[in-house]
Amino acid sequence: MKTFTDRVAAITGAGSGMGRSLAIALAREGCHLSLADRNAASLAETAQLAQAAAPNVVGAPLRVTTRVLDVSDRAAMFDWAAETVAQHDRVNLVFNNAGVALSSTIDGMEYSDLEWIVGINFWGVVHGTKAFLPHLKASGNGHIVNTSSVFGLFAQPGMSGYNATKFAVRGFTESLRQELDLMNCGVSATCVHPGGIRTAIAQSSRISQNMVGFMIENEQQGKDDFEKFFITTADEAARVILEGVRKNKRRVLIGRDARAADWLARTLPSAYQALVVLQTRRMKRIAQKRARSDATVTSRRA
Repeated sequence: MKTFTDRVAAITGAGSGMGRSLAIALAREGCHLSLADRNAASLAETAQLAQAAAPNVVGAPLRVTTRVLDVSDRAAMFDWAAETVAQHDRVNLVFNNAGVALSSTIDGMEYSDLEWIVGINFWGVVHGTKAFLPHLKASGNGHIVNTSSVFGLFAQPGMSGYNATKFAVRGFTESLRQELDLMNCGVSATCVHPGGIRTAIAQSSRISQNMVGFMIENEQQGKDDFEKFFITTADEAARVILEGVRKNKRRVLIGRDARAADWLARTLPSAYQALVVLQTRRMKRIAQKRARSDATVTSRRA
């Protein structure tokens, strides 16, 4: 797929972050959009921004439709896929982009939290793939883009639920790509591994209380420290993803941190874990020192 002009793209998690940037970037190229998100207000804002970004084409205005839904709801996803085709006549691209984050130790993790993140990060990708795949085949020229993570390449402590879902997306998508190659049906697939992208995922993440005192000093500090590693803009991420689709890449790494993590995991496939433990302990000491300093300043002011 060398061009996105007059194609139809479905995007989950379109209300913000990479989903919004993908919608705007595709709109600029004249790609019609079917957008989905749980947040109605942010979804409507993305639709407006996409319409504003669209080129002025006489007689063929850009068509943007929206659907508020939860990607973990299988029935809702299949309904949205059918609705997309009914509204746009076809669909060529699916970006299974919606995702959430969870920080917790394994022994302290609630099953409800694990079910929540698996439902969105993994089952959302499965539902989106299976719901849209027959329609992509019918279009004769389709592409599925599933968002994994840098943490689908290597693991880290305190993020087992997130790691599990992102490794699962990677395995699912790589198998899917091979099956599509064998079918030669006009549909392809790409797995995306973003590093730290400047989105709201850190501030909206769930952090279990069992992490306090183990790896972080408090919940907000944990979110803020995580956010410091966000070095790539969502717009740049969208550009790299779309370039990957044009080149029909199997895997797309976004950011120098993702490329470094990929190199580390391939070079030290098991030994990298010890390096992660050392770095985590170092960061914990820094956080503790900062917390003591802040407490001292607060005490003096009082």
